[in-house]
Amino acid sequence: MEEMEEELKCPVCGSFYREPIILPCSHNICQACARNILVQTPESESPQSRRASGSGVSDYDYLDLDKMSLYSEADSGYGSYGGFASAPTTPCQKSPNGVRVFPPAMPPPATHLSPALASVPRNSCITCPQCHRSLILDDRGLRGFPKNRVLEGVIDRYQQSKAAALKCQLCEKAPKEATVMCEQCDVFYCDPCRLRCHPPRGPLAKHRLVPPAQGRVSRRLSPRKVSTCTDHELENHSMYCVQCKMPVCYQCLEEGKHSSHEVKALGAMWKLHKSQLSQALNGLSDRAKEAKEFLVQLRNMVQQIQENSVEFEACLVAQCDALIDALNRRKAQLLARVNKEHEHKLKVVRDQISHCTVKLRQTTGLMEYCLEVIKENDPSGFLQISDALIRRVHLTEDQWGKGTLTPRMTTDFDLSLDNSPLLQSIHQLDFVQMKASPPVPATPILQLEDCCTHNNSATLSWKQPPLSTVPAEGYILELDDGNGGQFREVYVGKETMCTVDGLHFNSTYNARIKAFNKTGVSQYSKTLVLQTSEDTDSEEQTVPFPVPSERLPLRRMSPFSSTLNLQPSFPGRAYFDFRSSPHQLSLHSSLQSLNAPGCNFETQSASYSQLVAWFAFDPGSAHSDIIFSNDNLTVTCSSYDDRVVLGKTGFSKGVHYWELTVDRYDNHPDPAFGVARIDVMKDVMLGKDDKAWAMYVDNNRSWFMHNNSHTNRTEGGITKGATIGVLLDFNRKTLTFFINDEQQGPIAFENVEGLFFPAVSLNRNVQVTLHTGLQVPDFYSSRASIA
Repeated sequence: MEEMEEELKCPVCGSFYREPIILPCSHNICQACARNILVQTPESESPQSRRASGSGVSDYDYLDLDKMSLYSEADSGYGSYGGFASAPTTPCQKSPNGVRVFPPAMPPPATHLSPALASVPRNSCITCPQCHRSLILDDRGLRGFPKNRVLEGVIDRYQQSKAAALKCQLCEKAPKEATVMCEQCDVFYCDPCRLRCHPPRGPLAKHRLVPPAQGRVSRRLSPRKVSTCTDHELENHSMYCVQCKMPVCYQCLEEGKHSSHEVKALGAMWKLHKSQLSQALNGLSDRAKEAKEFLVQLRNMVQQIQENSVEFEACLVAQCDALIDALNRRKAQLLARVNKEHEHKLKVVRDQISHCTVKLRQTTGLMEYCLEVIKENDPSGFLQISDALIRRVHLTEDQWGKGTLTPRMTTDFDLSLDNSPLLQSIHQLDFVQMKASPPVPATPILQLEDCCTHNNSATLSWKQPPLSTVPAEGYILELDDGNGGQFREVYVGKETMCTVDGLHFNSTYNARIKAFNKTGVSQYSKTLVLQTSEDTDSEEQTVPFPVPSERLPLRRMSPFSSTLNLQPSFPGRAYFDFRSSPHQLSLHSSLQSLNAPGCNFETQSASYSQLVAWFAFDPGSAHSDIIFSNDNLTVTCSSYDDRVVLGKTGFSKGVHYWELTVDRYDNHPDPAFGVARIDVMKDVMLGKDDKAWAMYVDNNRSWFMHNNSHTNRTEGGITKGATIGVLLDFNRKTLTFFINDEQQGPIAFENVEGLFFPAVSLNRNVQVTLHTGLQVPDFYSSRASIA
């Protein structure tokens, strides 16, 4: 019950609610506190003025806080309006809890009458101290707000359950212990307040005064006041308006604003809402039970981390003693790493314990309050707050969603030290005998006698210098766009001859080549300038290349018609079809002109053919939490939440296959692999929106996901070292996934059309490396050829 106490206290005065009223935003406030936080509005903003101008549409008009400047950011309080020269304002003062209140025009009268009977300032507005929504009062003032009888009953029961002495209800500062209670006034008095506010003369002489304990019993046994209609104070609530979601009386149905609304029986709606609240509480109760068990698990994890830390440190010290002479400094560094990991694990778990404890306390308080509300027998009072409570319960249950009750840290220390290989390496280590790294290969030489153009195709040939002693593992051929733009890679491989098809006619291109090995890449060769044929209707002609030059001036012609996609939105996307022959390696690209709408591709042939692309991850479009390495081929993340990274290459035609190897896989996360549009959401798991088609997988199983729809659960997960293959086949309009060279489930998605980019989502527990330029699996190629 103690955790429910915050639900029973007024946000303004901090004490238990006294005569609480319900604001339109569903929050409660003491009636006296509501009067204290009233502020005056300009005459032009009053409800009467709005109705006169034809703009008023409701009894309570919410204010535009930005335009009206009701909320003061400078002092975090609520104040009267400023900046209206024609409208006088009422001076305000600030209460200790930051809410501005009107200074009383006169000392409060010593009377037991309800504050609701006192007049309120004309054209007043009130701002909810919890949600900060403001509204202008109508002619009824505070009497237009319904009283929360249910909340009063819950507070009475809560106070009765506390075995504390009853206090006087009229003491202004420190309440004294009550000595009597007036059964007619329903107020507890101490002796000074009784003599001052309830003298035994006049009409008050007929009131019956009883001891506080007897008064508490009589109050508990007395029938609860029946709530009356706020518009017709003499009428009790008899029906429930479905459209306005509030109890109404029969006069409201006959002559009021509810006459055309759908209404239902008060008792039926009372039972229905009680049932809904009870069902919502069942789900929240299960969450609270799981949270308690989770807290026990987290506390046990703290002890396990402490024990594992001590055990690991002892093992580490024992191993380092054998290497003390050579590894003394290293030993200290390793211990520091262990302690850092230890502190990190403890911090993560303790932070999660603290967060979960606070959330559980709030959940438990809300549950106890709701259970007490359900015990109430006042249908109208219950219905006044049931909708708000149901929403709060569902919202609180959603906050205990996926991942909340999952430990963010494991108890194991993923560190190990094997000293036997290191001892042997130390004995064999000799700086004099260490071999230097091999040099990079020499710069390739273009063989001009074998280079030529043929219509809109170009053939290039190169070789290593004759006296070169460093072998090259491969070559990288680069070509510009024929319009003076940036160079793009068009071929990477071991061959020394390449033919590029699909160039623009009557255009000037620049080409260069470089070699590479494990150490690095060589310098670029001299730039070769080449000219394609003048027009498509001319006879076949072969034009030898001109001599190489150092960036000769270029005529600015139209961009590539099909070789490179140089759209500003997607710079550097290239698509190729490699075809081998005994004499040369023919390279065909498959993009159409940038001037054409979209990125449609030409079909190479009716038979099965694969379009191979060499690409890396794109730092420019990735989420800021993504960490790149290995020339943007390896990615991980700095966040515990899933973040998305795209490839630099986009596809819309042909068959494409790439793989990703799992370099690190801790704590069983579920990374996602697939394809996405360029405008996919980057801060959620891949497949959560309608811009991505993905497979997400953990250590046991996988699912396909698009637009947050999960399908085709398949057994078989990933571990460190696993390989995930992605096959995008535009010929068949399908997307298929593989794990360790085996197809994972059925065809994941069909009717795949448009421009797609390779995509991955992961968190800090996963690191993957991209492998491109691969052939599709053999069984798929044979099956596609048969089809």
